[in-house]
Amino acid sequence: MVTKKKNLSVYNVDSIPSAAKMKFGIVVAEWNEEITGALMDGAYKTLIKHGTKPENITIKKVPGTFELTLGAKFIADYTEIDAVICLGCVIQGETRHFDFICQGVTQGITELNINYGIPFIFGVLTTNSMLQAKERAGGKHGNKGDEAAITAIKMLALKNELK
Repeated sequence: MVTKKKNLSVYNVDSIPSAAKMKFGIVVAEWNEEITGALMDGAYKTLIKHGTKPENITIKKVPGTFELTLGAKFIADYTEIDAVICLGCVIQGETRHFDFICQGVTQGITELNINYGIPFIFGVLTTNSMLQAKERAGGKHGNKGDEAAITAIKMLALKNELK
């Protein structure tokens, strides 16, 4: 989703299904914790706002964005959840490390979606600078954590509708 001139936290509240009976896992990268902590806070508050009970939200931290995939798999394997929200932040540096991490976590989360048949939500910021990350983690562009939580709710509602 293009975020230029768009606030990620602005949406039609009435278009969001109730999340009262849904259980979520949130896996959060510790790297760039100022950003990922804000993403986690946004996702958590959005889930609560739409009816999820606090006891139906499991939050686990992993060292970095690359570890989100395995952390998300662990949450799916060892807890009773309906969807997993993966939150991380990779900021472009001077080496190709950015490319490898972004490609790996994108592919990993895609494979989890396909293999598990439950929503694994990609809530990873991939920015050119810390300023851009801050703008998308509660700044002028809202909070990508909010958007990830809304996506999780909507994908679960779709799954439940099709059952």
